[in-house]
Amino acid sequence: MTALWREALVRLGIVWTAMLALFWRDAADMAAIWWNSSTFNHCLLIIPILWWLVDQRKAELAKLEPRPWALPLLWIAAAAFGWLLGDAAGVGLARHAGLVMLLQGSVALLLGPAVTRGLLFSLFYMFFLVPFGEECVPALQTTTAEMCMWLLGLTGIPAHIDGIYIATPTALFRVAEACSGVKFLVAMVALGALVSNLCFKSWPRRIAFMAACIFIPIIANGLRAFATIYIAHHGNLDFAASFDHVVFGWVFFGIVIALVMAAGWPFFDRAADAQAIDADKLKQVTGLPMKPVAAIVALAATVLLPVGWSTYIANRASPVPAQIDLPELAGWTRVDYRPAHPWKPHFVKANHMLLGRYRDAQGHKVDLSVAVYDRQSEGRELVGFGQGAAGDTSDWSWIEGCDAPANARCERIGTKDQYHREVVSFYRVNGTTSGSGAAIKLATLKAKLLGGNQQAVAILVSAEQKGRENPRPAIDSFLKSIRDIDKLADRMAGLD
Repeated sequence: MTALWREALVRLGIVWTAMLALFWRDAADMAAIWWNSSTFNHCLLIIPILWWLVDQRKAELAKLEPRPWALPLLWIAAAAFGWLLGDAAGVGLARHAGLVMLLQGSVALLLGPAVTRGLLFSLFYMFFLVPFGEECVPALQTTTAEMCMWLLGLTGIPAHIDGIYIATPTALFRVAEACSGVKFLVAMVALGALVSNLCFKSWPRRIAFMAACIFIPIIANGLRAFATIYIAHHGNLDFAASFDHVVFGWVFFGIVIALVMAAGWPFFDRAADAQAIDADKLKQVTGLPMKPVAAIVALAATVLLPVGWSTYIANRASPVPAQIDLPELAGWTRVDYRPAHPWKPHFVKANHMLLGRYRDAQGHKVDLSVAVYDRQSEGRELVGFGQGAAGDTSDWSWIEGCDAPANARCERIGTKDQYHREVVSFYRVNGTTSGSGAAIKLATLKAKLLGGNQQAVAILVSAEQKGRENPRPAIDSFLKSIRDIDKLADRMAGLD
């Protein structure tokens, strides 16, 4: 190793260490997800794969001269701004991706254009360190349920679908989050990207193989779920459940991976011993040079500015009342909360969480839930995966959307025991009231970037469905009694 390479690697090691120390919460959060979530256990293999990819290129890279260049500062600036947006909006995916992009950018900045070109796939593959994919769970659940219904129809098994619940003469089946197939899909995509780079030279073949790695796991998961229902219908329900988790969970998708690889094998057009990169060609790659000290100073300034602003906003006071109570409403009386089936919205680590039942003169019963946050942060978001009317720890599941009042979200939720509810949800942050998660994320983002009110409130109005009785008139009457949702939310947050 030349002195130039030693100096460059020492600088890179110092920068990476400083960056991981500065963003240690995000790094620790990512590592915890890799270790604790079975969906992302495969990320633990990405680090040794990255090491191996670099080692493959080591001999050719040694022939190049690492010299800092300026262009990656644009990538670093975009990464730092993306991290700031993710931190402000409470989007962990954006923060994690921002950190990975900062690490990528620092490599390119300090080692130069030729080395970066040689490490291009390795740097791209770092994106698979980011835990992503859980956002697809609802869509994958719905797709799996609909595939099951189609296959059940082909086999003549009578079935009825209600959201993600499938009822057959044998039992009621729920396509749970774990049954969505997301863990196999994200792992297959990571594997597909690696195989596409190592085994193919033709871009059409690479694209075709990646498409197979996306669609085949989705189809296979639908077949797995259908097979479980089929076995339960013609055999033993307990046996079907255990067979699904043991055989289909481990063996079936191993076979799927083997079949995808076997199908792609005849089309591999890159030799197993092919050279990963060509140093002679890479020497021709040039860029705007920088001195190492200037590069590090520019990197530090670009990264520290958004971090400093985020720290300033996080330390601003954002108080909520020490105690809040549910409102008294004309025409409605507070009664004991005795639902036909227990229901409690899920809002992690809220400062206040209230739930109560009201009844009017006609005997209609409506439940009101209020969640108040003094500010939102990682693990304390108003909207997000597992938050809201049907939380990830609840036995209630989303079934379908329904017509919502202005600035609200309406949804029908249900349980495997066929209890149903209609829920109307209002979220309010920094003067914005909406039922849209995207709108609330944007309002949170604006509040944190521009220094607005950080307090966040969720107001959920719900009624049980009894038989064929429509619960919506009771909800609408209750909302009319509230009159002004905005004022109620601001009063609960101590802003009125």
